[in-house]
Amino acid sequence: MEKETGRVEAFSDGVFAIAITLLILEIRVPEIAEEAGNGRLGAALLHLWPSFLAFVFSFFVILVMWINHHEFMRWVRAVDYPFLFSNGLVLLMVTFVPFPTAVVARHLGTGAANAAVAFYCGTFVLVSVAYQALFLSVAYRRRLVRAEVPDEAIARVRRAYRMGPVVYGLSTLLALWSATLGLLLCASLWILWTRLCYHARDENAPA
Repeated sequence: MEKETGRVEAFSDGVFAIAITLLILEIRVPEIAEEAGNGRLGAALLHLWPSFLAFVFSFFVILVMWINHHEFMRWVRAVDYPFLFSNGLVLLMVTFVPFPTAVVARHLGTGAANAAVAFYCGTFVLVSVAYQALFLSVAYRRRLVRAEVPDEAIARVRRAYRMGPVVYGLSTLLALWSATLGLLLCASLWILWTRLCYHARDENAPA
């Protein structure tokens, strides 16, 4: 069974790596005339600030998603088809993240910023639902959970995962009014997911 879980994690790691790499493709070298000076190039680079912001934002989001997935996989003692399909759903959403990132990079700072950020935040509503499906495929009645994982840890992750769709949903609605506030509320969940990673690391550490 260890070999099966290892194959799933290796495949998932590859998908996360590809998705996080694709983010950089949205940042393109500015096209300026050959005779243009340093100032023109500097201005063109500054004009790319939405692309830089979207890249850093999504890079960190996917990184935290990967860390959570990595720690969660250490709970899994076996695999079955419900788990494989729910893990596939998570990977589907991970590979989709570069597209809303590109939309935000293209339209942040324009009249379409609200719709772009709402689309971006709405994507993470679906991401969080996918993570809930993955969690349930493993933790429902402890069906695939290792014996040494305490019930308290499962309960804490369950509460955190339930918050995800709610906060992301609110950030989506807020973005329609203020793109900046929508992004900030969306980013506030970084704290929750990062704390979850640290707790999971402590619980997965050998005694």
